[in-house]
Amino acid sequence: MNWLTETLVIGVSAAIATTFDDNIYLTAFFGKVNRHFHVKHIVIGEFIGFTALILASLPGFFGGLMIPQAWIGLLGFLPISIGTYNFLNREEEAELAQAVSFESPVHQPLRPHKKPKSFWATIRDPKTYRVSAVTIANGGNNIGIYVPLFASSNLPSLAVIVSVCYSAIGVWCLLSYCMTRNPLMAPLMARYGRKFFPLILIWLGFSILMKSESYRLLPGFGV
Repeated sequence: MNWLTETLVIGVSAAIATTFDDNIYLTAFFGKVNRHFHVKHIVIGEFIGFTALILASLPGFFGGLMIPQAWIGLLGFLPISIGTYNFLNREEEAELAQAVSFESPVHQPLRPHKKPKSFWATIRDPKTYRVSAVTIANGGNNIGIYVPLFASSNLPSLAVIVSVCYSAIGVWCLLSYCMTRNPLMAPLMARYGRKFFPLILIWLGFSILMKSESYRLLPGFGV
């Protein structure tokens, strides 16, 4: 049970640290919902984009099966460096928000459709992949966090961490949709979240180093 609790803590920390910014552009997208651009375009597009990031990070897990854990743990310096950089450079970055024309979201009531699109039709819709493209662009740096995290995990731990991350995406989708009814929440979360979550990345990196016992590579500790 101890391994599950530890893995859940790491998974929640990783999920929050790597997906927190998603609520900013998701709120912008939900604010643009209309007759042609639907909520399901946003939700499905977000999950497709996040799945692409997970798949791009899986080589780290397979590499961890072949490389000694102590050496794999050195990848923990990646989230430490990312978190340190973000902590020292905490200027508000608005590129992604501008890319989706982030404005004060105004909820637009949907008109009923005579023939709503099916799930598969929504997947094929280019509007869905507009959301996916923003998700991938926003989460590009996340690969540098997921790779060492996956590499230092076994299969059960990986399943728990990925499940927690997918659950976090669902939470952000729901929260961002709710924020379209209260536009003052989005800038507040962006302002204070950026100050706090770099510290989570740094903690996550040190956790990977300690879990992999990378300190044994230092002279005097032995392997």
